[in-house]
Amino acid sequence: MKLAFSTLGVPGMPLPDVLRLAVTHGYHGVELRTHPEEPVHPGIGLTERADVAAAFKDAGVDVLGLAGYARVAAPGDDEPVLDEIRTLLALARDLGAPYVRVFPGGFPGDGAEPSQEQLDEADAIAARRLGTAAEHAADVGVRILLETHDSHRTGAAAARVLGPVGHRNAGALWDLMHTWLGGEQVADTYATLSPFLGYIQVKDIAGADDTTPLPLGAGALPLAECVELLTRKGWDGWLCWEYEKRWYEEAAPLPELLGPGRELLARLLTESA
Repeated sequence: MKLAFSTLGVPGMPLPDVLRLAVTHGYHGVELRTHPEEPVHPGIGLTERADVAAAFKDAGVDVLGLAGYARVAAPGDDEPVLDEIRTLLALARDLGAPYVRVFPGGFPGDGAEPSQEQLDEADAIAARRLGTAAEHAADVGVRILLETHDSHRTGAAAARVLGPVGHRNAGALWDLMHTWLGGEQVADTYATLSPFLGYIQVKDIAGADDTTPLPLGAGALPLAECVELLTRKGWDGWLCWEYEKRWYEEAAPLPELLGPGRELLARLLTESA
């Protein structure tokens, strides 16, 4: 398996510094948070895009994926959501990134438990939009990955959308924290998502009542179990450490944790081999 980290953990950091961290600590790739407050986002021009791609190539580091914020199950018209995905796909094409992350984002509001009718509607909206967007993704050689998150935080929920889409360019991004918070066992998540799996986001937290990011291995998430299962199944994709520093200012700085985090992941991979 290859290892990456997300720039969500180093908010606003200039790209040369991000690449220096990746090289110094032995990460093979970087997931880029593509928000306007970050150095790389859909608003940058062609020259800047070429410079970003060249910088990654010169550093010998892969652009793993673009973490976008399109919400494919959100109520409303399809076209604004599809337009947002198309801009992400164009950026991914220009940077040589194989993946674009999207969120489900269904049933925003008062937080009440959705009815079966609402679930069915959100699934249908997301499947329709992903089916359309996947055709464009295929044209530019990129896969759109629906993250296990918010309204569809388990593998089972994501598969309800991806199954009907049935397109290779629409897949899943497994966020280990969200499937765990959703009460899903690692083996069940893998069994459900394996036909769709793009890559996996790993992280650690103290528990369901405190999701402040912790160093890998310092919390409650079943990281070792996940790595062992993936190894046993022969899965050889990417593990990406998504450290949510942007949302938790009190969390320890990620740069000082990257070395020990990589060492832990390497040890887990060795032990499970």
